[in-house]
Amino acid sequence: MSKVIVFLPAFNEEESIGEVIENIPRRFEGADKVEVLIIDDGSTDSTVAEAKKAGADHIISFEKNRGLGAAVRKGIEECFLMGADVGVMIDADGEYPAWQIPDIVKPIINGQADYTMGSRFMGTIKGMKFHRRMGNYFFTFLQTLLLRKWLYDGQSGMRAFSRKVLEHAEIIHDYNYAQVLTLNLVRKGFRVLEVPIQYRVRTTGTSFISFKKYMTNVVPAVYREMTRPVSKVAGEKKSPLRSSENSDNKVTIIKYD
Repeated sequence: MSKVIVFLPAFNEEESIGEVIENIPRRFEGADKVEVLIIDDGSTDSTVAEAKKAGADHIISFEKNRGLGAAVRKGIEECFLMGADVGVMIDADGEYPAWQIPDIVKPIINGQADYTMGSRFMGTIKGMKFHRRMGNYFFTFLQTLLLRKWLYDGQSGMRAFSRKVLEHAEIIHDYNYAQVLTLNLVRKGFRVLEVPIQYRVRTTGTSFISFKKYMTNVVPAVYREMTRPVSKVAGEKKSPLRSSENSDNKVTIIKYD
């Protein structure tokens, strides 16, 4: 049986984060222990309070907003340090189906994949705005060309990582993570698999993404990732687990300046 840690990068998601946490399965086939970790990216609303109320096990707070890439990087690092056999990332905005977490974890537990992505384009994308759909198509196709591997949804905010992936994953910029993370992991020899999921249009909050910022931040980062040397690591000896049991059942809260 495996220990699974689900982490949610969150910035001002007080309206939706509670529901997402409450919908996270706390036990399922192959996972006898599921913990919830919040990476609070400098929220100025009640995100942290709502997360605690909903049952989050661990909360890490940045003093200032650092960006989604930085939050995901911290989530991956902490999952590894907390002894997760599988780490899961899911957005805190309610667009992704927390109840489908077992579906994206199963291929990793069964040894079919090292890294999985919940694919909206293999499942449902009803209601996604046209410009977002076109942006997803463009950047996913770019990854497909660079990796010579067909992908359907390279921008998904729902992903799962084996322990070895948690150890070796690198995100080289703070604005976003989606493209550079997949490029990094596939180049390192990890097996990626997409799993169909049911997409739900965001009903609360506001997306931080704008086309101009995306183009000026993500495209240069993709170039940097593809031109820097990366060694294959898949097949190395499995790293030992490091357990950090929270024996008193209290929420662990860590703050960073």
